[in-house]
Amino acid sequence: MRHCFRCSASRLWPWFLTTIVAAAILPAHGGATHAAAGVSFLSHQALYDLSLVKSRGSSSINSASGRILYKFSGSACEGYTSDFRQVSEMNNGEGETTLSDMRSTSWEDAEGKAYRFKIVTRTNEADQSEVDGIAERKGGKITVKLKRPVAKTLTLDGKAVFPTEQIQRIIAAAKAGKSVLELTVYDGSDNGEKVYNTFSVIGKPIRGEATGSSPDPSTANDQMKTLTRWPVTVSYYERGAAHANGEQTPNYAMSFELFEDGVSRALVLDYNDFVISGKMDKFDLGDARSARPCK
Repeated sequence: MRHCFRCSASRLWPWFLTTIVAAAILPAHGGATHAAAGVSFLSHQALYDLSLVKSRGSSSINSASGRILYKFSGSACEGYTSDFRQVSEMNNGEGETTLSDMRSTSWEDAEGKAYRFKIVTRTNEADQSEVDGIAERKGGKITVKLKRPVAKTLTLDGKAVFPTEQIQRIIAAAKAGKSVLELTVYDGSDNGEKVYNTFSVIGKPIRGEATGSSPDPSTANDQMKTLTRWPVTVSYYERGAAHANGEQTPNYAMSFELFEDGVSRALVLDYNDFVISGKMDKFDLGDARSARPCK
């Protein structure tokens, strides 16, 4: 498989599966001020079934299937942990099958000051690849110390946000009635050295009583079905990549319905030459630790 679905990074991901309640709208390029302060988070676990929606152009993908298992936990006191596993199988219609297994674990400080990540990927029987590092924000800069794939230290612009804060700001923008949001995001994906410019388009709110044409465990959950959600599309552009004819094509785009508590449903991942959907199959709420005040 040429691309990995992103985690927290979360990802991917991403980045976008964290369960968050945003406190207030913040500037798109905040420096020392971060959206995590005063935010109440909800732990949960979700399972998504993957399938091929369509192929485009010269794409040789004939079928695709798989699953994403995502678990989020933590609190504003201890930070937030996400565990992600994606197993997918793709076939080119000529008997050639690619099996991809990606596992990711990340932790993000509630104030956006630190982000730890480890991503392990194996394709078919090849040796696994690994990205392992920590990013720390200090003095208007972000310092990334990578252990793998190679030991290296990077310095990034402090305007970049980590995956959990990315989702917080999207929710806050949606609640404020905004339809677009631009953010620079670092999530440690690929080789741990890339930064992405993101452009989010936020649609009109869907009230809790509207289940839609494709209900799933999130819309049926008693706690979730009373909440507002928004259709969101986030396009990811590799920062510093060359533009063709003055325009830059996104590396990929994610579309989903985002609940006001951060849960995402009805996933669609567009990698330009093929599109994958992710339908929620199971959804479980965690404990209430994240709602408790810090001691």
